[in-house]
Amino acid sequence: MNYSESLGYLYGLGHEILAAKFRLENIRAVLDRLGSPDQAYQSVLIAGTNGKGSTSAMVESIVRHAGYRTALYTSPHLVHIEERIKINGENIRRDDFARLATLVRETSEALVADGILETVPTFFEQITAIALTCFREQRINLAVLEVGLGGRLDATNAADRIVSVVTTIDFDHQKILGESIEEIAFEKACVIREGVIPVIGRQFYEAAYDVLSRRCMQMKTSPIYVNQPYQIRMNNFGSVVFDYDSSKNTYKRVMTGLRGRHQADNAVTAIEVAEALTDLGFTIPREAIIRGLREVRWPGRLEFINNAPAFLLDGAHNESGARTLRNYLREVWHGHLTLIFGVMNDKDYVHMAEELFSLPEVVILTRVDDRRAASSEKMGNIAYLAPGRVIFTPDVELAIREALDHTPEDGLICVAGSLYLVGEAKKIIQERQVN
Repeated sequence: MNYSESLGYLYGLGHEILAAKFRLENIRAVLDRLGSPDQAYQSVLIAGTNGKGSTSAMVESIVRHAGYRTALYTSPHLVHIEERIKINGENIRRDDFARLATLVRETSEALVADGILETVPTFFEQITAIALTCFREQRINLAVLEVGLGGRLDATNAADRIVSVVTTIDFDHQKILGESIEEIAFEKACVIREGVIPVIGRQFYEAAYDVLSRRCMQMKTSPIYVNQPYQIRMNNFGSVVFDYDSSKNTYKRVMTGLRGRHQADNAVTAIEVAEALTDLGFTIPREAIIRGLREVRWPGRLEFINNAPAFLLDGAHNESGARTLRNYLREVWHGHLTLIFGVMNDKDYVHMAEELFSLPEVVILTRVDDRRAASSEKMGNIAYLAPGRVIFTPDVELAIREALDHTPEDGLICVAGSLYLVGEAKKIIQERQVN
């Protein structure tokens, strides 16, 4: 398959979430037939509700700045599928992606023909196999793997690892992971294994700590609990600076390349991971930690695009994420604000709207081109939460046009509610800049 054909095949496997099968048998069979590529290098696996992507990007940046050859596997992508698979900070080449997609497809179909699997693996399972195989080919030293959904039955949990990380746990994907914090935390905690160092990020529910601690005891492993950063302040439209006392060192005036006070929690988790890797034989000097955090980039998370008017892109895909975005905007922005808002049908969009809709002068409700997207009728049910003007649009391109028409040049257009929405918007904005 060429690149275009590989995309057609993978997307033809079904929706990444709606067609997902949460089990490990398929991915383990594929990896075994491929020669266990995940065992050719060391890995860090990062789960959590919020912050896992940012923390993954930070850990990869730190280790890369320490001079190691790194890999990063994340999901979902914003514009191009190859964004999910990075080598030393660069996307996988399209011809390599197509070649490995062909290999994984042929391997999957052979397993079905041999009667080992009943059906070919899902979209996410095959993308995961492509990534892990690519990392072996590229002879990387460390892979940072972001869990897709949950942890216990996510395809990434089939991979070997030396450090397991759990960032902040909150309510999200309850229909899949459970209705209580305890149930959700259990799914995330299952990335913790015997013989693997666990790093536990800051939690806001005592029940989450209890579940994670119990899992560590069961796995006979001593967790590293992340301390709280202090002296947190923001500059440069929200870039965060903080102090931190780790279990080994004191860090002063550390700056991240990502915006928002919440990124301090993700950054100190990355610091603890870097120190754990040092204990495991990696040489990660303090300077690499400082520089890696300062130079990290993570698109679609409080990403600022300096147009006239400017854009701020943030996934904010659950109530907690919406609250974080609200707090950030209240602190850094005092001019005209237009909000483009679109969500997935399985999200708690009423509470998300309650967090965000009181801030903007104009709210534009739109629908992402995705089968999971909330319908126009459901979006209409939350319009009353906006005290200002509300505009309905059937697609993201029209939403951006309306936002540009209703926002002064010194104003801000915030796009939030879903990473899928952010991805569509980012592509449209980039095309407008080119044209």
